[in-house]
Amino acid sequence: MQGIAYKKGYKYQLSRDYSLQIGLNPEQPINTRYITLSTEGELLIKAGYAWDGPSGPTLDTQNFMRGSLVHDALYQLMREQLLPPNCKEDADRLLQQQCLEDGMSRLRAWWVYRAVHYFGKSSTDPANKRPTLYAPESYQRQMTEEGNQSPETEAES
Repeated sequence: MQGIAYKKGYKYQLSRDYSLQIGLNPEQPINTRYITLSTEGELLIKAGYAWDGPSGPTLDTQNFMRGSLVHDALYQLMREQLLPPNCKEDADRLLQQQCLEDGMSRLRAWWVYRAVHYFGKSSTDPANKRPTLYAPESYQRQMTEEGNQSPETEAES
């Protein structure tokens, strides 16, 4: 039986490619299916990228969406160990900067920064990759019997 493999927890999907220059310059270019980061700091997030939007007890407002997209993409690169964990502060400050550029109040942008600064570390941890799920249940059993990785250990794509 042919089944599906999927991940849950995403609310938004990018409809067009989005790129911007950021202050992170990896030693080697990073290329994933949906995210590229050049050694010159050009970040490209490709159409089809899915993210969960602003996290925590907050509202998904327009002045938060662009920042949450870029922040989630950078955290994903850290989870996948393509960017070192010490890039977290840069990602958190970039989120704050983009929120301000997009019209968020200084007070709210400060709170956003403080929240990700204090509570975001676990989201950069490779152990917290989203698991791959399978449906129907018989397909899950088939995947396990064939020696494929279990949903808890399969790498994020």
